[in-house]
Amino acid sequence: MNIVILDGYTANPGDLSWQGLEEIGEVTVYDRTKADETVARAADADIVLTNKVIISREIIAQLPRLKYIGVLATGYNVVDIEAAHERGITVTNVPVYSTESVAQMVFAHLLTVTNRTEHYAIENRNGRWTKNPDFCYWDFPHMELAGKTFGIVGLGNIGRRVAEIATAFGMHVKALTSKSADALPANIEKATLESILSTSDVLSLHCPLTDKTRHLINRETLQQMKPTAILINTGRGPLVDDQSIADALSGGRLAAFCADVLTEEPPKADNPLLKQPNAYMTPHIAWASKEARVRLVQVATDNVRAFINGRPQNMV
Repeated sequence: MNIVILDGYTANPGDLSWQGLEEIGEVTVYDRTKADETVARAADADIVLTNKVIISREIIAQLPRLKYIGVLATGYNVVDIEAAHERGITVTNVPVYSTESVAQMVFAHLLTVTNRTEHYAIENRNGRWTKNPDFCYWDFPHMELAGKTFGIVGLGNIGRRVAEIATAFGMHVKALTSKSADALPANIEKATLESILSTSDVLSLHCPLTDKTRHLINRETLQQMKPTAILINTGRGPLVDDQSIADALSGGRLAAFCADVLTEEPPKADNPLLKQPNAYMTPHIAWASKEARVRLVQVATDNVRAFINGRPQNMV
């Protein structure tokens, strides 16, 4: 089997191994692939693995040898699933692998806002504490999480893990979910979007991107939120409207926005959120702990092996 990995660098920048795949077939790894390079690089491939390189209907039509597309992620919107199925091409993804890492990032962002540890570390490296007239100082009010309301939109694997951690902090958790109230654990209250918007001190987005959820947080929904609220997006960038968030931050109608994802990645230099002092952004790395990437590569390898053995798994 000829296996081509179109954009292997982000999953494995050199600290992991592709050995499992190399035991299965002839493997060619490209760190990155531009759109106009995709067909040429995948032309002789029986199996293609992709993370963000788009495999469209037009590309599929130009790859007559292709039998299998493995997405090196949970989301599979980079592949035209309908076109692949019409051709009898198996498509798989890697579910669940990043749950712990993404949930951890949610609270890394939240604690950045509530405790400002990096700010004080930098100040103290510059000698401020040594010159301070008192034994302590603070530049921002610190917020205790216990007793606050934590709203969650979307209660999949990550949303449920985030709810568990919020509960451990002593927070009251409300969730917008299709699950029935009876099916929820005792620590989660099923709520409407309107209730979550109006009552949450922290609102975290974990729903899929659909036509209904695109720009779920916009100028109108922001007006329903507390001006002291902290909004966190580790789901999909377009769940929020960037300009509306920037305007709310600059107008004092939102306390902070934390994001690991943006509408366009990498963002353009004129993205309005980049200039907001109360916008805290990480470069889409919540999924990228070494532990999570080890799981990602292992499951992707297992997916390929299962396909070759005639028992495909994690199909989409």
